Amino acid sequence: MNRRLRERVVLAAVGALVAAAVAKELRQPPQERTWTGRVAGLPYDFRRPTLHRLVREFWDPDSDAFFTPHAFGIGYGVNLARVARELRRSP
Repeated sequence: MNRRLRERVVLAAVGALVAAAVAKELRQPPQERTWTGRVAGLPYDFRRPTLHRLVREFWDPDSDAFFTPHAFGIGYGVNLARVARELRRSP
């Protein structure tokens, strides 16, 4: 599969996930919409991002997880605090 086709397939998959997450929220009554949840096993959060959530996505020293849910969008970010901890432990 060439690069352009791969990019289109990935873009279509991401678009389908976003559409599914939005549809899931819109099926709820307005007062029950949280704009956060999971679709196809991936976390999503479409609330307005805050500085605290943005920082915690990439730096959460209180968590042992390597991957943290995105502060906005679908999927995961890398917890660099965990990565740094593991690098310090390496001989």
